[in-house]
Amino acid sequence: MISIFRPFFVSALLLAAGTLLIATPAQALHECGAEDGKSHGHDHDHKHKSKSKSKKNKSKKHGKSDKMSKGCEKVLETDFINGDARIDAPELAARGEFSVGVRNISVTNYDQIDILQRSASNPYPKYDRKLELEIWYPAQLGKRDHELTSYHDVLGSGPDDADRPLRPFEFAGRSARNAMPYLGQSPYPLIIVSHGYPGSRVLLTYLTENLASKGYVVVAIDHTESTHADKVGFHSTLLNRSRDVNFVLDNIANQSAQGRDFLSGMVDADRTTVIGYSMGGYGALNAAGAGYNPQSPLWGFFGMNDLIASQTEGSDDYPAFLDPRIRALVAFAPWGGSFGTFTPTGMAGIEIPSLFISGKQDETSGYDNIESFYKNAVNSDRYLLAYESAIHEVAVNPPPPLAGLYYREFGHYQEPAWDNRRLNNINQHFITAFLGKYIKADNEQFGPYLNLIQPISNLSSRNDEKEPSYWKGFPNYSAIGMEFHHLPQYALPD
Repeated sequence: MISIFRPFFVSALLLAAGTLLIATPAQALHECGAEDGKSHGHDHDHKHKSKSKSKKNKSKKHGKSDKMSKGCEKVLETDFINGDARIDAPELAARGEFSVGVRNISVTNYDQIDILQRSASNPYPKYDRKLELEIWYPAQLGKRDHELTSYHDVLGSGPDDADRPLRPFEFAGRSARNAMPYLGQSPYPLIIVSHGYPGSRVLLTYLTENLASKGYVVVAIDHTESTHADKVGFHSTLLNRSRDVNFVLDNIANQSAQGRDFLSGMVDADRTTVIGYSMGGYGALNAAGAGYNPQSPLWGFFGMNDLIASQTEGSDDYPAFLDPRIRALVAFAPWGGSFGTFTPTGMAGIEIPSLFISGKQDETSGYDNIESFYKNAVNSDRYLLAYESAIHEVAVNPPPPLAGLYYREFGHYQEPAWDNRRLNNINQHFITAFLGKYIKADNEQFGPYLNLIQPISNLSSRNDEKEPSYWKGFPNYSAIGMEFHHLPQYALPD
């Protein structure tokens, strides 16, 4: 998501005229708008620690009253919902064979450094770091289950931003809340999703639901102190992103192994993928093997050189920090290049397959920086999907209608030159192919979607899907405005 280092300007014309811009939502059938909003981005219908509920209460959770909250109760299955395929969607954007369940749980990483409370007199303050997780999984639907649910979030940028106050809203999704897991083909590979700064665990539901329908357990993190609702000091994000990923991986793997949780037997943590967006991409790179540059001025600016040391390249502790169960990386617009956060030697530490996705006009993370990450990850079999005329918002859901009333919030979601629904479908397509090849080890089925003869879509034949240079899986005339590059492992950058 948009970083604190990028300036923003409201249109001078609007300010001069003293008028309020009211944008008409591009699609409203699937959205639910504002609600009373005291949840501030947190679903409270299921907590991991609440295991002693009565059978009566458990069965109630499968009823219609819990499927859709009051703001979304009029949404129909025939309405457009985030993640649905447009008529021109590429082939692999389609939902998979599995029904999808979703649950919200809370987990706690005890005795962590509370960097926001650090002082000369108390250099190592501790706290218990609570994380909210949304989990999507292949589900076995009961008679009362419906693949419709509601997600809660807020517009805004933390509790103390007068220019971007918190404005709650909710929106619909195609998942069955608290449905029974389907164990028929388990265990399923794990995917961990890390949002931007600020962001939320439900910022990429178009993708999380889609991947769960294809046989993955997908866990999205609300990174404490970094969400729309609770954003505070940036140094918490700098320190905790990859640490949160590693903790959640351990926690979910343990839940699957323990035999007394809804995830019991569901998760193959040895085949874990990390998907990160913006600051989530920054943390995902670090969790995937790119040690932070110990010489970056960021650490000194925030007084955290000693705290970040175990996550830096060349550190004796960094190899132990890495989790070998992480087997693939998807980095949407990863942040950090402008501040020397990653060096070429640091990027060479990524030895797992990687997919980078970016807009070519991204000024938040900088397209040149993202392209250099891709090129310098020389020990990775890596890909780069680049969108012409796109900026930083290539990863997210379409904007909710409420955002259409506030120019700054609308820009937090909406790409100026692209339909976000179109971007969503293309992301679904390529990520499905990438994970199908490298996580599900099915190169025969998925490899052809990645082995494109012509990497620049506008130079391929546009009207003949059977022509070898045309992008596989794209309907005629629809492979426009993109580039898709591949560098095999050990290939050096130009």
